[in-house]
Amino acid sequence: MTKDFLLVVVNKRKDEAITVQKILTEWGCYIKTRLGLHEDCLDNCSEIGTIILEVVGDTTKHEELSRKLNLLKGVTAQLVKLEVEE
Repeated sequence: MTKDFLLVVVNKRKDEAITVQKILTEWGCYIKTRLGLHEDCLDNCSEIGTIILEVVGDTTKHEELSRKLNLLKGVTAQLVKLEVEE
């Protein structure tokens, strides 16, 4: 069995967060689990954010989501496939 994850780094979080959120909402049916991380909070919010997505469904859709995110300046997305025992 294969599990698919999409790793996303947003380098300019304040500039791109709204657009990233919009894209993730549009593709929400393919996102099973979402974890968002950033280093600092309150007065020292980091400009770099990391999002880990467990994606399900059609692999071509995962690739398209990754492609759309990578079109954004300051956003890097990479699809990772892990083989796991059943």
